[in-house]
Amino acid sequence: MNGHDGEVTTTATPPAASTRQHHIVGLVSAFGIGMLVAVQSRINGQLGATLGDGVPAALISFGSGLLILLVSTAVVPRVRRALLTVWRTISAPMRGYGGLRWWQCLGGIAGAFLVATQSITVSVIGVAVFTVAVVAGQAVTSLVVDRLGFGPAGPQPYTPLRVVGAVVALVAVVLAVSDQLSHPDGLLLAVLPALGGVGTAVQQAINGRVARTASPDAYGAVAAGVVNFLVGFVALLVVFMADLAFRGTPHHLPGEPWLYLGGACGVIFISAAAAVVRVVGVFVLGLGTIAGQLIASLFIDLFIPAADKAVTLPVVAGTFLALVAVVVAAVPNLRR
Repeated sequence: MNGHDGEVTTTATPPAASTRQHHIVGLVSAFGIGMLVAVQSRINGQLGATLGDGVPAALISFGSGLLILLVSTAVVPRVRRALLTVWRTISAPMRGYGGLRWWQCLGGIAGAFLVATQSITVSVIGVAVFTVAVVAGQAVTSLVVDRLGFGPAGPQPYTPLRVVGAVVALVAVVLAVSDQLSHPDGLLLAVLPALGGVGTAVQQAINGRVARTASPDAYGAVAAGVVNFLVGFVALLVVFMADLAFRGTPHHLPGEPWLYLGGACGVIFISAAAAVVRVVGVFVLGLGTIAGQLIASLFIDLFIPAADKAVTLPVVAGTFLALVAVVVAAVPNLRR
């Protein structure tokens, strides 16, 4: 209310139905993002197996994605302006809460780690177990990330259903890897994607901040993707040089064109996630992404498997239990 000149003004607030629709659209978008993550896991896992080394496979994936984004930057002036805004903001950061710090532009390191784990582990443990392990790390960490206010929406409170959802996700990953208990090598490999899920939650939050700082429209999300891929590519390049010194050159590059599409998948889901997180928050974005990953990964392992092993009942049960965790934890947001 404003008493200036006797006029009364009110601040319009979006209706509850509109907010709920935004959350539903955001959740559906996140589901599609998750399906792309599963497809990328299959592609990068096969590329890593073909090259005999997951590090160069991850570097190729990130490098091709970076190339796509650099071309987009060259031909779209508004993306360049958005990137310039990010640079100016981190050069003169605001005091206190808000603004953007240089370390919030390092989400690409987490992305690089996740892509590297895809290339290293998927051909051994399969896409479904890989995905359920990522789920556990992502679901639990998303709670903490939202509570600390890393994302553009600021601090988000814990709720009983969110906590229950995270706990059920942990039970799901234990169930999914239960048949690996007699094979400690495979079990240890499942730890890597779980750590990748931890990094993914942080990455989605800070990429959302970069996107919001860059521009309030879709160009900000593309700019966040450029920053993400540039940082991740540099990190992987350093690791690749060390890998080259200790392990030597990888196998010859494969001739199948589809093995080079992992970077394009990454461009789409990283940029889309940076846009969606501003609408639904880190936790709901993570939930929708997880749901898409789970369904797509199970179908991939059933029909075009990466690992030379059958999909077992514990993996199927763990996948659907993780999906239940997503639904349970998403209920509070869909009620708004």
